[in-house]
Amino acid sequence: MKKISQHYIDGQWVESLQPGARHDIVNPATEAVIGQLQFGGKADVDSAVSAASKAFSSFSRTSLQERVDLLGAVVSEYEKRMDDLALAVSSEMGAPQRLANSAHVPLGLGHFKTAIALADQIEWQTRKGSTLISREPAGVCALITPWNWPLNQIACKLAPAFLSGCTVVLKPSEYAALSAQIIAEIMDAAGVPAGVFNLIWASGPEVGPHMSSHPLVDLVSLTGSTAAGASVARCAADGIKRVSLELGGKSPNILLEDAPFEKAVKKGVLHLMNNSGQSCNAPSRMLVPASRLAEVEALAVAALDDLTVGDPQDASTTTGPVANGRQFERVQKLIGAGIADGAKLLVGGEGRPDGCDTGYFVKPTIFSVDSNDSRIAREEIFGPVLTLIPYSDEAEAIKIANDTVYGLSGYVYAGSVERAQAVGRQLRAGQVHLNGAGADIQAPFGGFKQSGIGREWGLAGVEEFTEYQAMMGLE
Repeated sequence: MKKISQHYIDGQWVESLQPGARHDIVNPATEAVIGQLQFGGKADVDSAVSAASKAFSSFSRTSLQERVDLLGAVVSEYEKRMDDLALAVSSEMGAPQRLANSAHVPLGLGHFKTAIALADQIEWQTRKGSTLISREPAGVCALITPWNWPLNQIACKLAPAFLSGCTVVLKPSEYAALSAQIIAEIMDAAGVPAGVFNLIWASGPEVGPHMSSHPLVDLVSLTGSTAAGASVARCAADGIKRVSLELGGKSPNILLEDAPFEKAVKKGVLHLMNNSGQSCNAPSRMLVPASRLAEVEALAVAALDDLTVGDPQDASTTTGPVANGRQFERVQKLIGAGIADGAKLLVGGEGRPDGCDTGYFVKPTIFSVDSNDSRIAREEIFGPVLTLIPYSDEAEAIKIANDTVYGLSGYVYAGSVERAQAVGRQLRAGQVHLNGAGADIQAPFGGFKQSGIGREWGLAGVEEFTEYQAMMGLE
């Protein structure tokens, strides 16, 4: 059993100054305890922030080439640990091993490589007459990350922070402790200067507000729930700190009348079920022409034939458990709410799938509802649960799509890219995927409305970690 008791602060592995509770690391596929994490407290946050603040004065003045070289060293060490990272992600949050190998681990690596590639593409300094406009590092950054795509969400913050010359204090989710521990080991092996990267283990509700309000923290970047984002924003407000928030979603997937329905429905269903539905940008509402609802219902159910729910270590498994017991109970509760509210249950439902008596496995579930007003159509379920919603015409489809407090992603499938784009332009969402297009880590990732503030990934992600400085009066 893996025991994690040390924080990584100022280039050293250190015991907690303020030991707190212990958290069991549970394999969600077996419910077996595979590790134990020792929480720290506010005193450990203070120590880590102090180290980051002390290191900022020197690291912020390093050359761009020095920072690119550091990122190159991180990439080199990351590549050595890819198998370890894949096993950690699979063990701690239940991702099928093949998904961990093909998506979770490569995404994290991709963000570090992208930062290196962007170094020469960014105008770090621009001369406007006698004025020099510079991008300067934002300062000491508190990073708070979740468990659902742990490597992606750590790397897409660390990489631009390092490239910009910022120092960081990372508080990863306790439900993704094994992979975060390896990330810290990678930073240490890569020779990241003392204090530039710090990691503390603690309960989010306990130390999140302290990190967000700390007088030496300049920027807070959180990926998590909308409620957590609101809490961080409130705590950061008195200090007028910069806040970057990537939060929840209830993304619409519009199938227009001329879409290739068999292909589009299958693509949408399998995309939603990827990572057991635990993606903030998952296309969890499929909007379909009312005249073709019965056809889509049949196609959606048939698409589940391509899923195999089971042991994440089995090469044939496509769908593992949800990540933890708390999430399992939430998803079960919302499935029950859908049934109680009278939604048409096409497949799945409450309880575990056949043959999965142990573990936090959820039946891949598809509902069909009459309108967008039901609870399962409005709340982020964060599990393998899809809701089909009929619409009468294109205008109503767009209205339903935008009838949500969220605005992270949108999906449109049509007979042509041009028609899909015309509808996509009317969606209030930070990203829009046309005709099955996948993710692009060069593109800005973030949302409208309650899906967040600011953007991650690519150039926009680097910009989040910089401040403009204008120096006037040059000859």
